[in-house]
Amino acid sequence: MEDGRKAVRVRLSGRVQGVSFRVWTRAEAEKLGLSGWVRNEDDGSVTALIVGAEGAVSTMMNRLWEGPTGASVSSVKSQDVDPGQEPNGFRIVG
Repeated sequence: MEDGRKAVRVRLSGRVQGVSFRVWTRAEAEKLGLSGWVRNEDDGSVTALIVGAEGAVSTMMNRLWEGPTGASVSSVKSQDVDPGQEPNGFRIVG
């Protein structure tokens, strides 16, 4: 990654499906100028790849604990990753 850029893979647990968490995540990421993706997992969790300026990624990590109205986040686990070629925009996948 370029200096000052960061990529993290995040797994969120709790009440994070059925509450528009993916749509909210995309909107928040776009506000912060982040790229990546977000998807629901079969076990009820949500996984996201968040790529961008280190400060914006940090802000997004804090926002993920709050989530949209109706969500109840019990766990946010993150791992620094190398995303390869940085994705364009922020997408909801799968």
